[in-house]
Order: sequence, then structure tokens, then C-alpha cells
Amino acid sequence: MTSLRRHHERHRTDRIGWLRAAVLGANDGIVSTASLVLGVAAASSSHNSILVTGIAGLVAGAMSMAAGEYVSVHSQADTEKADLERERLELKAAPAAEQRELTAIYVSRGLDYKLAAQVAEQLMRHDALGAHARDELGISPALSARPIQAAVSSAASFSVGAALPLVVTALVPEQLLISSVAGTSLAFLALLGAIAAQAGGASPGVGAARVTFWGALAMAVTAGVGTLFGAPV
Repeated sequence: MTSLRRHHERHRTDRIGWLRAAVLGANDGIVSTASLVLGVAAASSSHNSILVTGIAGLVAGAMSMAAGEYVSVHSQADTEKADLERERLELKAAPAAEQRELTAIYVSRGLDYKLAAQVAEQLMRHDALGAHARDELGISPALSARPIQAAVSSAASFSVGAALPLVVTALVPEQLLISSVAGTSLAFLALLGAIAAQAGGASPGVGAARVTFWGALAMAVTAGVGTLFGAPV
């Protein structure tokens, strides 16, 4: 009898939870902090005021990202938990009906009825709730909501992203501040976009261009506001 060994492959969907939070956090960190620095610099503020404003933006942004991501993903986790509990009750109350429902799902995916019924029967016997969670509800371990992981990833990546334009702000002289922060921030965004696209299996060039475009637009608008009003924004 042939022995069956489980072959575990790593797929890009395995990392989608933390990758999304990390990329979003780093992108927001660079864009929001660089835009804030440029807006305040365009309003002719002092170098020290610009740096303090940027640091305050880093702290506030990291906490906001963590809180927002936690609440959002926790809501998803609550929904998944409620759906699983309802499915558990339905399996207990009407297992035959639930098996027919699973059979219908497999038929809709291309199996003939007899084979679909056999698959449904065996999966129900092995792990009924797991089968329905995966094939009816679309809930899987790789894609399930992890609020704490998402919150920590977002806060940490935002802080790293925000630190990049702040380091440039601290190091360059005031007369070169706007051009240096804008140029390096766009370079950071392009690199981030390329890395994120590569990790997700997409085109690095397209990813870099997309992130850079929106980052440049945000910085230009904020700098314009600072110039127009001549006061910190």
C-alpha cells in the first residue's frame, strides 16, 4: 500500500495578513510624515519645530494605526467567530442537510454528484466544522483574522516608515530640507512598492510606480497648503 506523505508548500497567501498590515503601515508612515514635514517646512517654520512636529506625527500615527488595525481586524475576527458558532449549531441540529449543502458546493465546483457526495461524507466524518468553515464560509487558518498581529505589524512598520524622512530632516541643513525629504521619501516609497509587489507576486515596477505616484501627490498637496497659509498644518 502506497504511503501518503503530506507535502507542505508555502504560498503567498500564507503571508497576506502581516504583509498587508506591514506595507500599509510603512507606506502611511513615509507619506504622512514626509507630507507633514514638507507642509510645515513650506510654511517657513524653524528646523527644530519641523523636527518636533514630525516626531509627534510618528507617535500619533503609530498609535492610530495600531488602534485602527486592531479594531478593524478584531471586527473581522468577531464575524468569523459568530459564523463558525452558527455553523456549529446547524451541524448539530441538521447534519444531513449540512452534508447536502456541502455536496452541492462541490458539485458547483465541477465534481459529479456521486463523487461530490463521497467527498462531503468523508470530510464531514473527519472534520465537519472545518470543512464547512473552509468551503462554505471561506475561512482558513492562512487567511483568518489576527488582530494583535495586525496591530503590532502596523504600528511597527509605520514607525519604521516615519523614521526615514525624520532621519533626513534631522541630518540635512534647513535650506535643503524640502528637496531632500521629498526626493528621499519618493525613493523610499518606490523601494517599498517594489518589495511589496515582489513579495506578493506582482510586477515590482508597477508596484513602485503606483506607490510613488500617490506619495508624490500627497506631499505636493500638503506642501502647497503650507505655502498657501504660511502656518504649520
